[in-house]
Amino acid sequence: MQNLSGGNQQKVVLAKAMATDCDILIFDEPTRGIDVGAKQEIYALMCKLVEAGKSVIMISSEMPELLGMSDRIIVMSNGRIAGVLDRSEYSQAKVLEMASSQL
Repeated sequence: MQNLSGGNQQKVVLAKAMATDCDILIFDEPTRGIDVGAKQEIYALMCKLVEAGKSVIMISSEMPELLGMSDRIIVMSNGRIAGVLDRSEYSQAKVLEMASSQL
């Protein structure tokens, strides 16, 4: 696997996750450092997991990724939950405001 590109390495990791029988998967920065095409493939694989009844927790520092892929966003600030946004409440401004709040 070490000879594969970053995007293909990520896809192998996702394929392994899809082969397991776990109900909850946690992805930490799943598309960091990969090209746009590989990102789209990873997003599609993550959606297939959800369609198969799995729960996906995605940790990401990329705002478009958060806004585009999430059903709910939990914003952390200073190690604590600063707020929870449902899809109908999403905006980049709200997420940034919560992330920069002083608790």
